[in-house]
Amino acid sequence: MPELPEVETIVNALAPRLSGRRVISAEFLSSLVLRHCIGGDPQELVQQTVAKLERRGKFILIHLERHVLVIHLGMTGKLLFDSGRSPYTRAIFGFDGCTLFYEDIRQFGSIEWSTVVPKRIELLGPEPFDITPAAFHRAMRGRRTPVKSLLLNQQVLRGLGNIYVDESLWRAGINPRRLAGKLSGPRAARLLEEIQNVLNEAIQHRGSSISDYVDADGRKGGFQLQHRVYGREGKPCVNCGTPIRRIVLGQRGTHYCPKCQR
Repeated sequence: MPELPEVETIVNALAPRLSGRRVISAEFLSSLVLRHCIGGDPQELVQQTVAKLERRGKFILIHLERHVLVIHLGMTGKLLFDSGRSPYTRAIFGFDGCTLFYEDIRQFGSIEWSTVVPKRIELLGPEPFDITPAAFHRAMRGRRTPVKSLLLNQQVLRGLGNIYVDESLWRAGINPRRLAGKLSGPRAARLLEEIQNVLNEAIQHRGSSISDYVDADGRKGGFQLQHRVYGREGKPCVNCGTPIRRIVLGQRGTHYCPKCQR
């Protein structure tokens, strides 16, 4: 699933090319993609001008004059400029000057719009770049859940997924099974710093292309070449040479070094 760096990369590509443009048409080829859009008529979007774009966690928000268009890419969603229709095209947005195609093989993604930002998005936790170390530590205090599982909770911190949680925990030297409430203030601060470092580096490399992810121009990201634990089961840790281990934690595959992350 595209995580914060991948979605940020897509928004950075969309914003300069869509801002100020007018929606000419909106066509939806699958009812599944509209499962969160109750009673919405696509014609409501037509003739509205794009005011701005932003990312909130893993959501893309396109602010129009009267509506907010919200796109979640799910596991295999893609937004592509002028790519042409494919068997997996689920929506097509025509703008004055370009066309944006939404593709989704597995159809776990969604598109919706309303006059306000949906409440469930407003209720997401803070961005990893906006929370202070003290607030981050308070969010962990008393939690008897593994730190890996807590970091995947979008109400605690938004935008993180398997890839960047595993990479951040490795950099911070924290075992993913460690109870979040057991982390000291300094260790929590170190973890937050590494989360921010990993995310910034991944954004600079335009995200990680593990399977389906490409940016709005169809280009793959490059941060997968910098992974130290994710997807490296059985390979030697770049720090100590110990084979990277993969376990299932909270129904999620988890990669870590048993020596460096005690």
